[in-house]
Amino acid sequence: MQAVSMRASAPTPVSARIGSRQAIRGKAVLPARNGQKAKVVRTVRAVAVSSEVVVDTKKEVSDNTDTVLAIILGGGAGTRLYPLTKKRAKPAVPLGANYRLIDIPVSNCINSDINKMYCLTQFNSASLNRHLSQAYNSNVGTYNRQGFVEVLAAQQSPVNKDWFQGTADAVRQYLWLFAEANCEEYLILSGDHLYRMDYKPFIKKHRECNADITVSAVPMDEKRAAAFGLMKIDGTGRIVEFAEKPEGEALKAMAVDTTILGLDEERAKEMPFIASMGIYVFSKGAMETLLDSFPDSNDFGAEIIPSAKDMGMHVQAFLFDGYWEDIGTIEAFYNANLNCNDPDAPKFSFYDRGTPIYTQSRFLPPSKLLDAQVTRSTIGDGCFIHKSVINNSMIGLRSNIQEGCVIEDTMIMGADYYEETHECESLPGCTPIGIGAGTTIRRAIIDKNARIGMDCQITNKENVQEANEEEKGYIIKDGIIVIIKDSIIPNGTII
Repeated sequence: MQAVSMRASAPTPVSARIGSRQAIRGKAVLPARNGQKAKVVRTVRAVAVSSEVVVDTKKEVSDNTDTVLAIILGGGAGTRLYPLTKKRAKPAVPLGANYRLIDIPVSNCINSDINKMYCLTQFNSASLNRHLSQAYNSNVGTYNRQGFVEVLAAQQSPVNKDWFQGTADAVRQYLWLFAEANCEEYLILSGDHLYRMDYKPFIKKHRECNADITVSAVPMDEKRAAAFGLMKIDGTGRIVEFAEKPEGEALKAMAVDTTILGLDEERAKEMPFIASMGIYVFSKGAMETLLDSFPDSNDFGAEIIPSAKDMGMHVQAFLFDGYWEDIGTIEAFYNANLNCNDPDAPKFSFYDRGTPIYTQSRFLPPSKLLDAQVTRSTIGDGCFIHKSVINNSMIGLRSNIQEGCVIEDTMIMGADYYEETHECESLPGCTPIGIGAGTTIRRAIIDKNARIGMDCQITNKENVQEANEEEKGYIIKDGIIVIIKDSIIPNGTII
């Protein structure tokens, strides 16, 4: 801040009056009496408040998001989440009874006043495209502020005939389209994370530091840090070193003073490491330069960003001190969903008035529970549960659970449509969509439109950790049974 004193004196005409054109221009601030000279101050605002003014030359950094384009990376084939990704893109996987994974980054953008979003994917994009078009495109933006949420699938072009080779390559192939949005920053997001974040402070920090790239990071303790890509920073928060899943002495060498990024001293001692969230802000010029300079680099985290640091670009760290979970595996996805049932302190809550999670309006009726016993569970819209016991479970929309069932520690994704009774009864041997009477299910994920017969036992009694029985309609991963979408499990089946 520079302090500047400015003084001036000038004869003031008798005819000058407060509010006159001369007064407004700074020619006079008080009516003159008998030709008496009056002190006048000239400032850049042309308003005199004192004979001595302090001028603040510090530029105010805005958190306005009109010039920000969000790019949500839908990921590859989603092999870690298979078979949930067998018939859908990873961001379209159902979440939390009523939602899909893509609703998390889109809602965070809307709550941060970012209304220009692209989602990049190359596998099974039909359901994702349908969900986004029905949920958001008529509600994002205004007449004077263009907004959109669109899916961009991998495609061949005269320039490039390959599929997306990685996160950076996906952006490279559509960089020509992003340039049409006339934005100054690109916000790179992931489609398989569970968290609630206001991106405005993140973007503002990027601008304050005049950074080329800003990386959002979470604090980590030593136990968890070895599973992530870690970063080392200097005293200003600028990233000076990267390490991918280090161990032993290499891990200890990546410890930093996290108070530099705003963590309090007590928690900084507990969490001396910072891990990348896979969320970045790129200045437009930096993005174009890097993707052009490194045409063979296809991944942001492993190649592009370390190369930017090595070539002298300003790569800044931003601390996100909140709940964040990468739910790209079956076990992480399962745990993240059931953790939402915690009545005392859920790690993630969909019940936030200030920053809600949006999704498609389906106009379903309320759920109906007839003589059911439900504890520590979440029930989605339009469900029918009859004389059953539900404990610590997530029951998705349109779920049909017949009498005498026991559902424990299970996520049921529900159905895409209601099936009338006569539709199934008219077909020989038909098993209705939903859970048949007398069935017990424990520690499982039941994908949409599954037809589970009566008196089934889906409990993994033998505690099998891995099994591929796809032809029978299920797979076991990390000890969790996953019933594949549209599968038929006959009456009396034991898994």
